[in-house]
Amino acid sequence: MPNKDLLDNIKKLRELTGVGFKDCKLALDESNGDIEKSVEFLRKKGIAKASKKMSRTASEGLALVKEKEGEVSIIEINSETDFVAKNKDFISFCKEISDINFLAKGDLEKINESKMKNNSLVKDSLVNLIAKIGEKITIRRADFFDKKDGNNFFYVHSAIEKNIGKIISAVKLDGIVKDKNSDIGTKISMHIAASNPLAINKDGIKKEIIDKETEIIKAEITNSGKPAEMVEKISKGKIAKFLSDNTLLNQYWIMDPKKKVSDILLENKLDKEIKVIKFVRYKVGEGI
Repeated sequence: MPNKDLLDNIKKLRELTGVGFKDCKLALDESNGDIEKSVEFLRKKGIAKASKKMSRTASEGLALVKEKEGEVSIIEINSETDFVAKNKDFISFCKEISDINFLAKGDLEKINESKMKNNSLVKDSLVNLIAKIGEKITIRRADFFDKKDGNNFFYVHSAIEKNIGKIISAVKLDGIVKDKNSDIGTKISMHIAASNPLAINKDGIKKEIIDKETEIIKAEITNSGKPAEMVEKISKGKIAKFLSDNTLLNQYWIMDPKKKVSDILLENKLDKEIKVIKFVRYKVGEGI
């Protein structure tokens, strides 16, 4: 291996593992210059520290969607900066991972163990990309919508190119008749992207979210000086509003705020009622 390549690889390995020069050189010698095998070698020896990069926050990146024969997959891949999210190597990696995600049906473990076009596993290619770009990159979350029980629709908000953006929503609806009322599916996806519901209806909102919100509301009312007997009554009204603001069927329709989403589904029904079976909304970096 030429000297410059060796030094470059030592630098990459040090960045990835936090291990000293001498141990990195030994690992590369033992692994014939292969970065992934060197990382493995150092881990087995117990001297690879947690990478400095891995403790940093990756809250930028891209969301990608793939649709084929009525099935839809969605994935979020994060970087530390928006600058890297625009890097051609990063985008190319994300596109290939999106294709793999469709085949893996949203299973992150399967994705990481899948082979890429370069013949490396995804998890190893990820290590290489981190070393090359110099930022923490993570495959954060993925989902898959099969064809059972309904029709799938999606929407990419402010797409940077086809099926790639910062906010992507996907929804499965039952009761859709192709070429008759299927445009409502895309509109519901757009609504989800804009209004960020937490669940389809109140039964879907986790109890801990409601409990936490109730606690905050009660504390707020108490601190405003209202008497104790009014706290319970006012908090019930505020929680009811929280539930309707955050559940898809009870939200006001973005295209006509006088109506609720449930009204729109009723208006567009043909042979049978339109039901929302499942939805997801990925906003890059949300909650990180």
